[in-house]
Amino acid sequence: MAANLKNNEVGVFALGGLEEIGKNMYGVQFQDEILILDCGVLFPDDDLLGIDYVINDFQYLLENRDKVKALIISHGHEDHIGGIPFLLQQLNVPIYADPLASALIRNKLQERGLLRDAQIHEIHEDSVIKFRKTSVRFFRVSHSIPEAFGIVVNTPPGNIVFTGDYKFDFTPVGKPANLHRMAQLGEEGVLLMMGDSTNSEVSTFTMSERIVGESIHSIIQGVEGRVIFATFASNVSRLQQVVETAIETDRKIAVFGRSMENAIKTGQELGYINDHGYDVFINNRELNQYPGHEMIILCTGSQGEPMAALSRIANGTHRQISLQPEDTVIFSSSPIPGNTTSVNRVINQLTDAGADVIHGKLNNIHTSGHGSQQEQLLMMRLLKPKYFLPVHGEYRMLNIQAKLAQEVGIPAEHTFVMKSGDMLALTEDSARISGQIPAGDVYVDGSGIGDVGNVVLRDRKILSENGLVIITATIDYENKQLISGPDIMSRGFIYMRESEELIQTIQNSVKAAINRGLNESGNDVNEKLIRDIIFDTVHPLLYDETERKPMILPVLLDINKGVRRRSNKQDEAQSDGHEKPKQANRNGKRNHRKKA
Repeated sequence: MAANLKNNEVGVFALGGLEEIGKNMYGVQFQDEILILDCGVLFPDDDLLGIDYVINDFQYLLENRDKVKALIISHGHEDHIGGIPFLLQQLNVPIYADPLASALIRNKLQERGLLRDAQIHEIHEDSVIKFRKTSVRFFRVSHSIPEAFGIVVNTPPGNIVFTGDYKFDFTPVGKPANLHRMAQLGEEGVLLMMGDSTNSEVSTFTMSERIVGESIHSIIQGVEGRVIFATFASNVSRLQQVVETAIETDRKIAVFGRSMENAIKTGQELGYINDHGYDVFINNRELNQYPGHEMIILCTGSQGEPMAALSRIANGTHRQISLQPEDTVIFSSSPIPGNTTSVNRVINQLTDAGADVIHGKLNNIHTSGHGSQQEQLLMMRLLKPKYFLPVHGEYRMLNIQAKLAQEVGIPAEHTFVMKSGDMLALTEDSARISGQIPAGDVYVDGSGIGDVGNVVLRDRKILSENGLVIITATIDYENKQLISGPDIMSRGFIYMRESEELIQTIQNSVKAAINRGLNESGNDVNEKLIRDIIFDTVHPLLYDETERKPMILPVLLDINKGVRRRSNKQDEAQSDGHEKPKQANRNGKRNHRKKA
């Protein structure tokens, strides 16, 4: 189904961010102009083996590249900017972002060699970006990162307002939200409000960031040994609170983790992190020159990432830091969906090593950056939209906020709970779902966009659960002779030194089956025939002996031609599901509501 927009309609769509937490990417289209709002990533669930990130399918934007005028960024969190390097590899669109988000984006592009050709324009709250038929304005909101903005897209049918991530924090760390401008927009008229739904299940107001700062100070003041403080590197406001606490408690800060080091450097350059001349930060090599009660170790790893500093500290593999009996580890964050198991594993390791661990949900040392129900209702009251589209949330969250909108007088027929790819078409007096555009998931495997689809993920799952058996044989197809082998190799299936009898049985059975096939095949002998013989022989034998179904990988060599082919086959499907060189693909799609 196509977008099916009429000439007088403005289209609003999501490529990601609906029915999920992450991958935020929305679009506003009027005639020949498309404006993209944010471009984030989704962190993979545990079942996406070997996947580093999940990004959006950019197909619609690539098909309409001449219409794409700009990428507008609401703020600098990963679920809003993490996909930018992958988009720019295929579409070099101008980017408009606040100074902090711009710096974070530049760091990402520099790492991937994409910075030189990037077009990054810094914006502020009073900036106006004008295009031929549309324009963009901003209003400041409170969030867990400085310089977070709501975005107003002015179109001929009316104003489209994207709230971005927000909460109403009346005692914020940093500049307060611009409630006056929100109210002005409401008086001016808002055709559609796209509202953050993340905390729509929570009925009360979200706790102020200032209370978190007070709790951090109180906890660290009472710690006798070292403090290991883990949080998001992008939570610059939280990092400044740690600096303030270090000053007040006469401690020094050593920073570990590349992303944390980059965040501190960027925050200092832009003035968001300031030690007021107290020389709080020390070189990591000086860590052991200070007694424990004078140290704060600021590090990455609050989400249990295996290679992050905190995980390596917990499992004893960090080169510079070993846990000490009086260490206190503070998790100033909540687990991202999908990371709970990893976080709990790190907490258990730290506790087992003798550290005192304080969780983000205890002692008020973490608060959400997203507004709860009362704040969502307040935003609706201020903006007074004619139509409402909940975004940034799983399905139940979107549905709850759609019902909240009805409580403030927005009719049910004026609220739309959509899927990624749905196109909402609006005029001054009407709104309808006009069609659907391509939208789905693309899996990032390693440093690029990998050729990773459902077949590859299925194979990885089989390998992780049942292992691999490789059977190598050298065959003279012309003379119908088995020259050598079969040789058996197991990876993740059985321990070969303790399974010599089973290995010998496999070898004897495969050898007899191959010879039988060569003798009985006439002139039709070929690699596929031998491969099928191997699989049909080995699979039932292994299942009878072990009740497991490992992946069978025959490696057949033709004595006349060298390596003929390597292939694999599983009992329920045949596929050449092995990875190709990294390239852009669309094989990683999944159903909008169901992960592959």
